[in-house]
Amino acid sequence: MYVRLQEEFEEHAEKAKTLPESTTNENKLILYGLYKQATVGPVNTNRPGMFNMRDRAKWDAWKAVEGKSKEEAMSDYITKVKQLQEEAGVSA
Repeated sequence: MYVRLQEEFEEHAEKAKTLPESTTNENKLILYGLYKQATVGPVNTNRPGMFNMRDRAKWDAWKAVEGKSKEEAMSDYITKVKQLQEEAGVSA
């Protein structure tokens, strides 16, 4: 089961790279947080300073999914990519 999930996750990570430019920053941050949780696990760095807004937002998105297991994060990531593809009218 885990191997299949891992393969599907990697497939959707590639698909995420082809999402349209119109994908909102909020959705990109959700994907980022889930991806980091799935591949690295819980946040393992300090929060960037307030003058580094972009990295701080990415860190916050990762921190927001901190309680999820790697498998949950992978599954949620796959679901989110599928949802964004549907919204963009991109075939899965």
